[in-house]
Amino acid sequence: MKLIQLRLLKTLLNNGMNVSRAAAQHYVVQSAVSRQLGLLEEELGMPLFERKGKRLVEPTPVCHALVQEIDHIEQSLANIRAVADDFRMETSGEVRIATTHTQAKYFLPDVLQEFRQRYPGVSIHLLQGSPVQLVDLLNEGKADIAICTEEIGKAAGLVSEKCYDWNHALVLPEQHPLCEGELSLQRIAQHPVLTYVFGFTGRSKIHHTFLEQDLDLDVSFAATDTDVILSYVRLGFGAGIIAKMAYSSITDNDLVLRDLSSFFPVSTTLVAWAKNKYLKQYVAELVELLLEYGDSETWYAQA
Repeated sequence: MKLIQLRLLKTLLNNGMNVSRAAAQHYVVQSAVSRQLGLLEEELGMPLFERKGKRLVEPTPVCHALVQEIDHIEQSLANIRAVADDFRMETSGEVRIATTHTQAKYFLPDVLQEFRQRYPGVSIHLLQGSPVQLVDLLNEGKADIAICTEEIGKAAGLVSEKCYDWNHALVLPEQHPLCEGELSLQRIAQHPVLTYVFGFTGRSKIHHTFLEQDLDLDVSFAATDTDVILSYVRLGFGAGIIAKMAYSSITDNDLVLRDLSSFFPVSTTLVAWAKNKYLKQYVAELVELLLEYGDSETWYAQA
């Protein structure tokens, strides 16, 4: 059994059993793919695909099981290379950070600035997506670490650490009725609200909090990032419920900020990585920076 055979098998499966595409990705001819696949099946003593003539129809259960093991093998190879880099005191390379817009804009800049000063030879790649997509990026080995609030803390196969706690706030255009007087969920529910789409930045907690009080929340506008929400609050679409840390007293001083920490449960932003992944020294140091900064009084004051 050869590593190239296993990699060809995985590539073939990822390409919908299209032999020509798999061959092109490995810079070999189609006959070489078929031959290596045949040798692997012969060694295993069982077919890896159901066939109709020479055409591959569907993978067998053992084929799916093998590809999962191939993923582990490839991760082990990546770990071996990472260990070697650390022992060579390698301080160049790349770090791939999967995160959401909110974390990328409001939490990460100061951390990454300090990291860049320590490791100027390491390139930083930010991969943005939904929390579910971030989990997939970790599991597929396309990201080294992920930083977000939803999903990664409960996903199987990941290790996670707390960065910081945060809560929501209400942002309002001047003269909005909610700018004055005592706030309550009942008062907020009487007005159109702009907030995040489900799966982003604590939206589920907002939804469940109102639901528990038998209140219908009129979400007239939902978006994935705070900047968009703030823009439409300025246009008069309604009251915005955002992550409090995303409000800037300098750039957003045309809007009124009201704290909602007494109404909604605390949210926690986490940093996570795959359990079976070896973190290079500079990636491990970045994780430590994230934890230190998240735990600092300066960050809590901003959030």
